[in-house]
Amino acid sequence: MDCGPSAAQYDRYRALGNLSRDHSSDRESTRGREHRRSRVQTIGVAAALCVAACGGNASDSDANQPPPLPPGMQPGTQTNADARPPAVPFDTTTPRISARVIRSLPHDTAAYTQGLAIYRGRLLESTGRLGQSEVREVDIKTGSVRRRVALPAAEFGEGITVVRDRLYQLTWRGGRGHVYDPATLTPIDSFAYTGEGWGLATDGRVLYMSDGTSRIRVVDATGLRELRTIQARERDSTVWMLNELEWVRGELWANVYQTDLIARIEPATGRVVGWIDVENLLTAAERQDVAKRGGVANGIAFDSASNRLFVTGKLWPRLFEIDAAGVQGSNRPPSKPAR
Repeated sequence: MDCGPSAAQYDRYRALGNLSRDHSSDRESTRGREHRRSRVQTIGVAAALCVAACGGNASDSDANQPPPLPPGMQPGTQTNADARPPAVPFDTTTPRISARVIRSLPHDTAAYTQGLAIYRGRLLESTGRLGQSEVREVDIKTGSVRRRVALPAAEFGEGITVVRDRLYQLTWRGGRGHVYDPATLTPIDSFAYTGEGWGLATDGRVLYMSDGTSRIRVVDATGLRELRTIQARERDSTVWMLNELEWVRGELWANVYQTDLIARIEPATGRVVGWIDVENLLTAAERQDVAKRGGVANGIAFDSASNRLFVTGKLWPRLFEIDAAGVQGSNRPPSKPAR
């Protein structure tokens, strides 16, 4: 059975001007909390009335209905971050391995990581949250910030990637992206797009852009024209809440938001060909602290020149270099069903 949204639910959300998912989180997502805080400051209880007017119809199952929130805490519209995380993997025969650490490095625990990229051996990072979003160059060995450029206070920073010596950065709901000189982080351009911006990656020719659903847009890096879309699927189900993206040796890798799993996606078909579990990277105490502060696994950067692969998370205390060769060399099905 396909766990993705029905056509009727998509139509309802499109009518609201959002490409939202049908599953709603049992608790507010971190992105959702940021959005709700900003909305509550300006519209208060009126937001709850707006959501009531946009509610589901009687044909929707209870499982697909958002849990009630206190008056004044309702957003004016739903966002893709309000979805319930998918119960992946959907197919226990899909290869799944735990990330093997090569090196553990310091990471800024205040960095709400939205995107990572490597440019000529240097680590670039995009951070989110309203009033705190920026793009920065980070010293890989020490975790210290070498240079940073802040986004406007009303913009929520998202994924980044570098193609043809241009650093592209998305914003969550602003419909506006930024372009920088990756060597200096000097802003050089901006661009517009529709819908939400989440993850961003490149194969060196085109851009791949996620929006929190199962859809990945393929965009011409020169004219920023949408060429086609990819829908991530495992067996007979769509895989939604795709977040940070990275191109790794012919595959698209995607953090699945609010999970510890990275999906390895075949770009030509959208088929999930493997899973990487990063749950073991943090200690139990670190995981508890990160979760308490609203952090989750997010952030993948691959240095094709040195064959080094890095992963981290929002508010994580460490950046990890993991074994890239071991991941893609493990295309065997798991010996026992994945939990």
